[in-house]
Amino acid sequence: MNILVLDCAVSAFSIGIESEKGQVFHTYNMGMRQSELIVPSLQNTLSEAEISVKDIQYSAVTIGPGSFTGLRLGLSALKALTFAYDIPVYGISTLKMYSRPLINTEKKIISCIDANKDKFYCSVTKGTEELLLENDYQTKEIIDFINSDSTSDEFWICGPDRNKLKTILENECKGKSFFAPSVSFNNAQSLLEITKEMIEQKKEPLKDFEGPVYLRASEAELKLENKI
Repeated sequence: MNILVLDCAVSAFSIGIESEKGQVFHTYNMGMRQSELIVPSLQNTLSEAEISVKDIQYSAVTIGPGSFTGLRLGLSALKALTFAYDIPVYGISTLKMYSRPLINTEKKIISCIDANKDKFYCSVTKGTEELLLENDYQTKEIIDFINSDSTSDEFWICGPDRNKLKTILENECKGKSFFAPSVSFNNAQSLLEITKEMIEQKKEPLKDFEGPVYLRASEAELKLENKI
């Protein structure tokens, strides 16, 4: 199978392609330049993989939580390919992508992204079991959940802001141990693994009208709501 995956949820943009010739993965720290660099990055990766966009059979993208602009950019790019070449697009949770390398550890995994204002996008899982559903939580809500868990004293934390959350939890959750291991997986590798599982399980790709999952409204949306 020829599969293209994109992660634009945060400023570090990851792209991966699997084809019969092998796998190609890249991560670009684009900052605010995602919109101008996504097409050249895609072209470069396709060239390295020695296939054309017409050869892509499946694609996948992170659909949130994450940067409002980045999520829309990634989804728009892949939906454009869907319209042009009839390539199905699978939507994958950003937090699920981060926790993927640790899925077989049998540990409780906290997947997180700093949402600012004393909040984190967060989920807690063990294997495929969701213990704390992914959402936009106040830091205190996460602390209370961890402290109320009488079945485990050890938690592993993943995601780009794992060390920040680790420091907070270590100060507020006495008697609990927290580890924030670095992983060798590129985000696109995790996306690719999840995508292949979804294809094998015959999961439905995104519909035309489906878009990113925003766990919190953007500032533009909030301003618009206040005007109505």
